[in-house]
Amino acid sequence: MSRRTERVQSLIRHELGEIILQEVKDPRVAGLVSITAVEVSPDLRLARVFVSVYGPEENEAAALTALQSAKAFLRRELGSRLSLRYAPELDLRIDHSLEYADRVSRLLKTLPPPSSEPQ
Repeated sequence: MSRRTERVQSLIRHELGEIILQEVKDPRVAGLVSITAVEVSPDLRLARVFVSVYGPEENEAAALTALQSAKAFLRRELGSRLSLRYAPELDLRIDHSLEYADRVSRLLKTLPPPSSEPQ
């Protein structure tokens, strides 16, 4: 991955977080959503955006629906904030990696400590 692609991914992640926090007025999104990662295609025309939603699965579905309906607004705002030739098409996806990491952490805590004596 090129340095430019990494920089654009970071900028998109930061700017989308700001737009969602400050400008999206949908109550299904307020305070519950964070952008965890962005993957941009090599031509910078498609951005896969991973979204983490705090709360139960009903909140995930509602927040994703709200963000999908605001996708044109998000793309337009992103295009006005970034100096790119084309504002990337947004592919929004729920990110379950934080839940998975929490589950693994809880499972590891239930394991007995390793014995220090050789067998």
